[in-house]
Amino acid sequence: MNERPSWDDYFMKIARDVSERATCIRRKVGAVIVKDKRILSTGYNGAPTGIAHCTKETCLRTLYNVPSGERHELCRGLHAEQNAIIQAALHGVSINHASIYVTNQPCSICTKMLINSGIKKFIYREPYNDKLAMEMIKEAKITILIMEEIY
Repeated sequence: MNERPSWDDYFMKIARDVSERATCIRRKVGAVIVKDKRILSTGYNGAPTGIAHCTKETCLRTLYNVPSGERHELCRGLHAEQNAIIQAALHGVSINHASIYVTNQPCSICTKMLINSGIKKFIYREPYNDKLAMEMIKEAKITILIMEEIY
């Protein structure tokens, strides 16, 4: 008989499933904001609503050969964490004192937004090369949990 997945495994699997909706051609990321074992919001990375999705020919990061972890403003897309925060705001859902499950470690821009939105715990699978993000996570006393791939 199979055992039930832990709550962390359950929500991380949902984040991975959410990432399948991503429209970014470089990386597919999913995020799930959770409080008291309840999903409050989800998000995936991609262009804003009503804006054309990137292609190999139109991706600014590819066109300008921008390395991963640098110059986040050179992108038409929103990150999964940003979209999850925006969806909560659009629907009037407080995410204060919640946790976020995200397939990749949040970048420094997302980290700042998550800190100010009241998220207290980051759970992610894949590290991201962003020293400033890690410094802010530590300074803000955010709890982090790095999960291993279980699928």
